[in-house]
Amino acid sequence: MRYAQIQERLIATDGSYPVIGRSITYRTGTFHHLANVAYTQLLLKELSPAQVRCALTAVIKKVTDAKEIFDDKGWLRIGLYGHQPLLAETYISTGSLYLCSAILLPLGLPESDPFWSSADEDWTSKS
Repeated sequence: MRYAQIQERLIATDGSYPVIGRSITYRTGTFHHLANVAYTQLLLKELSPAQVRCALTAVIKKVTDAKEIFDDKGWLRIGLYGHQPLLAETYISTGSLYLCSAILLPLGLPESDPFWSSADEDWTSKS
């Protein structure tokens, strides 16, 4: 739960975040843990569900705003922000890029859940 709090703090005001680790081409998959903690409703009391929703949304918007994110057949291309094949480790393939969808885990929550129903809130770097 503490690591989820740290992840939320890493999200800048524009939705960017420090690129750390080996599998950076998973894009928003970096926030699998934060998304899962929100989904399982195990957020520390210092993090509100709405704050996390807004932070994760900013990350999604930032990463998907890039040009050349999809190839001419609609498949994700290797990269973090756009098409950057040199960022890939040898084990990265088009299929593995879809680990980015892990950020969508809270979609399993009902619309009545505070994650969805609470008013927008600033996340840590915006407050």
